[in-house]
Amino acid sequence: MLFDMDGTLVETEELWGEALSELAGQLGGELSAGARGRTVGTSMPVAMGILYADLGTTRTEQQHAADARWVEDRTADLMTSHGVPWRPGARELLTAVRDAGVATALVTTTARRIAGIVLDRFTTELGHPPFDVTVCGDEVPARKPDPAPYRQAMAALGVDPGSSLVVEDSAVGVTAGLAAGAVVLGVPSLQSLDSLPGLVLRESLVGLTVTDLRELVETHGPVELSA
Repeated sequence: MLFDMDGTLVETEELWGEALSELAGQLGGELSAGARGRTVGTSMPVAMGILYADLGTTRTEQQHAADARWVEDRTADLMTSHGVPWRPGARELLTAVRDAGVATALVTTTARRIAGIVLDRFTTELGHPPFDVTVCGDEVPARKPDPAPYRQAMAALGVDPGSSLVVEDSAVGVTAGLAAGAVVLGVPSLQSLDSLPGLVLRESLVGLTVTDLRELVETHGPVELSA
């Protein structure tokens, strides 16, 4: 089992959106709903590019780096002050998967210093680290929708893509999981997902069992690996 983080396990996508909107205000504009939707699940460089294009503004490379750092820092502040509530059914499913001895990984586009806030909260609330492997956005050669993050996690776990299930909420994450050769369980949060071969769509994680997950992999996999 390989899990995305923001919008999949925890309700943090809104916090990223709040930080991006605040930056847009500082730059003299307002982030549109359409542009915000396109940033969901993307890397920080991509998100910043979407924001700048939406505002019709141009920033230097140095300003771009400073803006991205500000958004990360602001999101970290919001996580600390607002908390990181679980998505419906996420805590129960993660606990059941760990109790069953299934190998787990967290694969997020979020940088390690920000993801660490959530990982520490997971460990505190569950009483133990919930993942065998964690792969963050600043630890991979390419970010989602490239399959590299999921392939890196699978290699670290020593598992075959055809026996792996990825849980995602965004289009870029679904694309990455499918391209890595896994079956993908898509649970939309702020972004709708289109039907694709190898993708199983569900409204929430509530009520899912380990048996259900194994049946998903057996029924829908293995997925043909991309070149």
